Amino acid sequence: MASISQFLSALGQYNFLQAALITSILVGVMSGVIGSFIILRGLSLMGDAISHAVLPGVAVAYMLGINLLLGASIFGILAAMLIGYVASHSKLKNDTAIGIVFSAFYALGFVLISLAESSSNLHHILFGNVLAVSDRDLITTTCVLIAVILFIVIFYKELLITSFDETFARTYGLRTQMVHYALMLMLTLVTVSSLQTVGIILVVAMLITPAATAFLWTNKLHWMLVDSAIFGALASLIGLFLSYTLNWSSGPAIILVAAFIFGVSFIFSPKQGLVFKLKQA
Repeated sequence: MASISQFLSALGQYNFLQAALITSILVGVMSGVIGSFIILRGLSLMGDAISHAVLPGVAVAYMLGINLLLGASIFGILAAMLIGYVASHSKLKNDTAIGIVFSAFYALGFVLISLAESSSNLHHILFGNVLAVSDRDLITTTCVLIAVILFIVIFYKELLITSFDETFARTYGLRTQMVHYALMLMLTLVTVSSLQTVGIILVVAMLITPAATAFLWTNKLHWMLVDSAIFGALASLIGLFLSYTLNWSSGPAIILVAAFIFGVSFIFSPKQGLVFKLKQA
């Protein structure tokens, strides 16, 4: 196992490792920020659905030779709209509609990938490989992060109100459906830009775990956004170190670190941690 000093030395020598570090941190930041709204709105399962539903979009884009972000975004938004349509036009509950749509999209993605004879790339799509990140991936991730930050800054009030009281938001005159689908678009963009880092299977964990960790430390939204970004970046940084030194897949390494940080917070966070509750008992 390489030491931290050896890792830092390699970081100064290899451009691919520098690109991997920057990309993984950017992914950690934007996943944590968007994930905060996902868990506050009770949409964790929707995050899982979107992350799986983009697979056929990735496959179609691969087959047509177009930008993966475009293909995945179309299928991600289509999945969100289909889930909403099925849930609102039947007696089925929302989680049932999510399960049907995302599993169908996910299966379609596997079929399309096999037809494209690109199964050799399937492992990286599913589990990620941040050490193989390209300059194009880095640019794409940077652009998505900027879009996410601008979206939150511009629509912060709307996101705040609809996340905590959607009924009041409607009476206030806000177009809650438009806010919802705009958030789904941002979720889709974050998901696609995270494929190279953590992969489709684990991206939902990156969306949920740092945000859930931040939720244990604060009850104010703006601090939750900051904390989730920090926890996401920290998990990405340490996960990249483990991936490089232990030859682990980048996705599992990053998610394990994020889960460890959550576990520590679950025990020691003030007011919500187990230690605090035991002292209060």
